[in-house]
Amino acid sequence: MNRAVIAESTITCPACGHQSKDVMPTEACQFLYDCKGCGAVLKPKHGDCCVYCSYGEVKCPPIQAGAMCQSQ
Repeated sequence: MNRAVIAESTITCPACGHQSKDVMPTEACQFLYDCKGCGAVLKPKHGDCCVYCSYGEVKCPPIQAGAMCQSQ
């Protein structure tokens, strides 16, 4: 059974707590993210492939689909 991939995720900045709901890239992982609240540049935590896997409420689409992640 194929599960639908969720394309949106709310990312929470660890520096200021600002939350932003964004559409994630579907073909690659996002390695850098500029916080819309404080301007901090977020990078994935050690062991995570992208910022959505580290700070988002939903993992990135490639991970949801069971694929390997590729940074963009």
